[in-house]
Amino acid sequence: MLQKVPLLSLLFLGLLLCLSLHVEAFSEDVSAWERPYVVRRGHRRSLVVTEYGEISAAEISSGTKGPYHIQFITLEPNSLLLPVLLHADMVFYVHTGNGKLSWTDGREMKRMNLRRGDVYRLQAGSVFFVRSNLDSERQKMRIHAIFSNTDEDIYDPSIGAYSSVSDLVLGFDRKVLQEAFKVPEEVLEELTSATKPPAVVHAVTKDQKSVYWELEDRMLDFLIGNKHKKTKETKTFNILDAKPDFENCNGWSLTVDKHSLKSLSDSNIGIFMVNLTKGSMMGPHWNPMATEIAIVLHGRGMVRVICHSTANESECKNMRFKVKEGDVFAVPRFHPMAQISFNNDSFVFMGFSTSTKRNHPQFLTGKSSILQILDRGILAVSFNVTNTTMDQLLNAQEEALILDCTSCAEIEENKMKEEFEKEKQEEEARKREEEEARKKEEEEARKREEEEEREREEEEARKREEEERREQEEAERERQEEEEKQRREEEEEEARKREEAERERQEEEEKQRREEARKREEEERKRVEEERREQEEAERERQEEEEKERREEEQQQEEARRREEKKKQQEKRRQREETPRREHEEARRQEEERQKRRWKEEERAKERERREGGEEQPEEQEVEARKEDQERKGDEGKGRRALRNPWKL
Repeated sequence: MLQKVPLLSLLFLGLLLCLSLHVEAFSEDVSAWERPYVVRRGHRRSLVVTEYGEISAAEISSGTKGPYHIQFITLEPNSLLLPVLLHADMVFYVHTGNGKLSWTDGREMKRMNLRRGDVYRLQAGSVFFVRSNLDSERQKMRIHAIFSNTDEDIYDPSIGAYSSVSDLVLGFDRKVLQEAFKVPEEVLEELTSATKPPAVVHAVTKDQKSVYWELEDRMLDFLIGNKHKKTKETKTFNILDAKPDFENCNGWSLTVDKHSLKSLSDSNIGIFMVNLTKGSMMGPHWNPMATEIAIVLHGRGMVRVICHSTANESECKNMRFKVKEGDVFAVPRFHPMAQISFNNDSFVFMGFSTSTKRNHPQFLTGKSSILQILDRGILAVSFNVTNTTMDQLLNAQEEALILDCTSCAEIEENKMKEEFEKEKQEEEARKREEEEARKKEEEEARKREEEEEREREEEEARKREEEERREQEEAERERQEEEEKQRREEEEEEARKREEAERERQEEEEKQRREEARKREEEERKRVEEERREQEEAERERQEEEEKERREEEQQQEEARRREEKKKQQEKRRQREETPRREHEEARRQEEERQKRRWKEEERAKERERREGGEEQPEEQEVEARKEDQERKGDEGKGRRALRNPWKL
């Protein structure tokens, strides 16, 4: 009897273990309707895994928009996320740990101490890196971030979230790097030959920095233009230190927008956090301006999402799904929802909203319910109930946004399991129906095959009969063809003989024609040959005549050349003889010009004297003076001719 007790205990423990595994597997399962809206922690896509940290990502859709790109960055104590260039806006929340964020937008270097609860936004085009601190608790630094790079704040996977600064720099040739950084060749050699480090490494101290890390700093300074290394300490917003927007015994909620965090002023991404105590519920509500992308930080809970009334059931379906720590879920705008915590633990989640405008969620229950504002008579008609029933429904609501809801999550989970089992049964029934339909189709196919086999046998028998009949016809046709062949051969033989005789006659005639043509060609060839010889003889005589004329022309040219040379020699002798005469003529001409100028000066002097004396020369004196001038000129001409005569002699 005592031996049976341990056996029963082991069986009971095994049953509990199987049940827990089944429940865990059920909780991890996501139906086809939930798949765009929920990403389990185990389904994240791993991007970087090292001993100093890891980075994983999740793409989630809100049904009509997406995917939204979420990254989970985990850094071990005293680790470093190497510098990257942001391709999209980055809004992040520090879940655990602490460290320091350094970034720049190209104007100055900024630094910020990060701790649990901090939220901030980095703009696209910024270069940043993060270093985790080594504190006494040795707590990992976990950062949840969303990336958006379009006006609709949807991540574009074609360009990625960010790129490594070292990859951007090392993409250039060595010559370009040397001219840009002004460093020796050995430094570039170490840089280009060094092994590429992972995205997350162990944080080095100043004493441990190598040439690679020093050049990495210079690269960063070069890319951001940070020549003076200005640094600026910046403060962030801590969501855990802020006063909640709403708080009661059932939990609290807080929204961070551009009014709370200045860096969100030109972004369409906001941040929110909800903390539900055990057995509580965020009242049914919808967001008119934003889509919610939430990350479970602690505990587990149920989320209920309702489709709007005009939605097509094939496109949208009411959902309830269970989430736990690390899961990501999304709720589109205008979709009523409720988040519920279980009785045994609180339910904490934060997330990002796709609008920083004043969202003002619309609640269906509580004192802030939109139903409290509408006319109750119209509401009664809308629900097809009496006014009394509607008054009872609305007057019973005392609490506001976060309500007490003991065991609601458990009930929702049971309903989810029932729906899942129902869907599973429907799926099994559908599979059975498909199996039966398949078997029925196989049976019909088998019958069709038998019928086809029978028809094929009948067809073969008919074919055999036709084959026999065709063979008989073929034999008769062959006999007729043989007779026809013999007759045709006889006719062909006679025709061949006639053709042979005709061919011999034609060949004889052709032979005669060829002989005559050969004779004509021979005569024509002789005639052409004779003409060619005559032409060659005439051409040779013409060439000899041309050669003779050419030689005579060359002799004439030679005689002309000799006469020309003789003439040139005579001309040279004449020029040598005439040189003294030309020199004398030039001297005489210059003497005459000087004499003329002297006479003109004398005339002008006499004219001035006459004008000064006021006397007029008589006409006779002028005539006398002209005669004297002519006589003087004649005497000078005679003297010049006398001077020329000796040269002629």
